[in-house]
Amino acid sequence: MKATTSSKTESTLQKSSLHVHTENNKQQHMSTSDTAILSVDMEGSQDGDSDEDTTSGLDGFSELSPYERKRLKNIAENANFFASLQLSESAARLREMVKKRQPSESKRKKPRKRENGTELRRSMRLLNVDPSGVSLPETPIQPTVVVDENPLLPPGPLEMTPENQNNNELFKGFLQTWAEVSKTSSKNTEKELSSIKSYKAKLDGMVISEDTVCKVTKGSIFSMALHPSESRTLVAAGAKSGQVGLWDLTHRPKEDGVYVFQPHSQPVSCLYFSPANPAHILSLSYDGTLRCGDFSKAVFEEVYRNERSSFSSFDFLADDASTLIVGHWDGSMSLVDRRTPGTSYEKLINSSLGKIRTVHVHPLHRQYFITAGLRDVHIYDARHLNPKGSQPLISLTEHTKSIASAYFSPLTGNRVVTTCADCKLRIFDSSCVSSQIPLLTTIRHNTITGRWLARFQAVWDPKQEDCVIVGSMAHPRQVEIFHETGKRVHSFLSGECLVSVCSINAMHPTQYILAGGNSSGKIHVFMN
Repeated sequence: MKATTSSKTESTLQKSSLHVHTENNKQQHMSTSDTAILSVDMEGSQDGDSDEDTTSGLDGFSELSPYERKRLKNIAENANFFASLQLSESAARLREMVKKRQPSESKRKKPRKRENGTELRRSMRLLNVDPSGVSLPETPIQPTVVVDENPLLPPGPLEMTPENQNNNELFKGFLQTWAEVSKTSSKNTEKELSSIKSYKAKLDGMVISEDTVCKVTKGSIFSMALHPSESRTLVAAGAKSGQVGLWDLTHRPKEDGVYVFQPHSQPVSCLYFSPANPAHILSLSYDGTLRCGDFSKAVFEEVYRNERSSFSSFDFLADDASTLIVGHWDGSMSLVDRRTPGTSYEKLINSSLGKIRTVHVHPLHRQYFITAGLRDVHIYDARHLNPKGSQPLISLTEHTKSIASAYFSPLTGNRVVTTCADCKLRIFDSSCVSSQIPLLTTIRHNTITGRWLARFQAVWDPKQEDCVIVGSMAHPRQVEIFHETGKRVHSFLSGECLVSVCSINAMHPTQYILAGGNSSGKIHVFMN
C-alpha cells in the first residue's frame, strides 16, 4: 500500500513539474541556470515527501497537501520572476558591448621619409672639417697624467728644516738646547707605584691655561710623544698631513717654540723618543717609511723604507733601540736592525691577522709583543717568527667589533688594555704570557668618534701602571683616567681652554704633564 502511494505521489509531482515548466515556456524562455535550479528543487520535493495522506492517485494540485501546493506555487513564481529579469538577454548584450569596446592594436607610425633625401646638418667641428669643407688633421690624444696627491719623498736623509720658521739662528739654538738636554735626561729605571689617593691628589693639581694650548700641525693629530726631560717640556705630534711638530713650552711667546717639519707624505701614526738617546725622535708613516730625527745633526735619517707596503705602528725590541718590530696595514710584520747598512728589513713575517693597527713590546720580557688586528689581539714571541707564517702564542677573541689599540702596562707588563669600537675598554691579566690571559675588567666608554675625529686609544700612565688615559666624547670636553678596576679616577676638563675632543693623549714618563691632541692640529697641555 505504501509503495503504491509513493509511486502515485512521484507521478503527481512529475506532472506538476511538467505543467509548471510548460506554462513558463509559454510566457517566455527561461535561462539554462534557472531551469537547473527549478529541477533541483523539484527533485528535493520528490525525495522529501512520501506521506500517505498527500496522494490519492489523481492529477493536478487538488490531491496534494497544502504544503506541496504552496511549495510548487512558490517555485513557479520564482521561475517567472527570474524569467522577467531577462538575465540571459542582458548577459548577451554585455558580451557584445565588451567586444565592440576592445581597442584595435595600435601600430607605431613610421616616420616619413624625406622627399629630397638630404642629410641632417651636423657641426663642422664634430666632423673635423673647416668652413670650406676640407678635412682637418686629427689632433693627437694626449694621455691623462694621474697626479699623486701624496707623492713619496725622495729616499735618503732629509734636512731638518722647519716650515713655519725663518729665523735660522733661533732654530739652531732650539736644536742645540735639546741636544744638550737629552744628554742630561734622567733615566729612572726603578719606579714606584703611588697609592690611588696620592696619585689622585697630584692629578687634581694639574691645570690648563691659554699658554699651554697651541696649534702645532696642519690637520688631525694621529700620534703624540713627550720628551723625558724633567727640566724642560717638549711635546711632539705626528699629523695626518705627514708633518711632525715640536713644541717647546718654555719659549715665550709660545708660537716661537713651535717647529713644524715634513719628513713624510702621509699620516704619521706612531711617534717615539728613543729610549737610548732622547735626542732622536723616530716617526712612522702610512707612506712606508720610518725616519729618525736627530737634533744633533739636524737631519731626518731614513731607517726603514718599503714603498710596496703601508706601515701602521712600531716599537723597540731592544732597550738600546737597535732593533724594531714594525706592523703593516696588510697584516705583515717586519724585523728591522738599525745596525745593519741599508734601509731594508731583516725579516718579513706574514701573520694570521688581516690588518695590524698597533704593535707594542713587553716592558720586561722584550721577546714578547702584542698586536691589535681587526677583531683579534695576538701575542707573539719574536724568537719564533717564521717568514712563511707565524702563529700567535695567545689570542684574545673577546672583542666583537674593530679594535683600535692594545698595550702592555708600562712597568711590569702584567696588564693589557684594549680599545674597541663596541664602546668598551678591556683590561686583561697578562702576568703569565705563556698561558691564557683572562679578562679582568670591562669599562663602558663611548669610543664612537665618527668620521672626522681620530680613533681613541687608551694608553697606560707610565708612572701609574694600574691607570689608563683615554679621550672622551662627553660634554664638557675632557680627558679621563680610569683605574684597572673600572672606576673613574680623574677627569681633565676646562670650560674655556678645552673645547674640543682630544683623541690622542700622552703622559710624561716621570712628571705630571698630560698632552692631548685634537683633529685640528691643536695640543692641550695639563701640568702642575
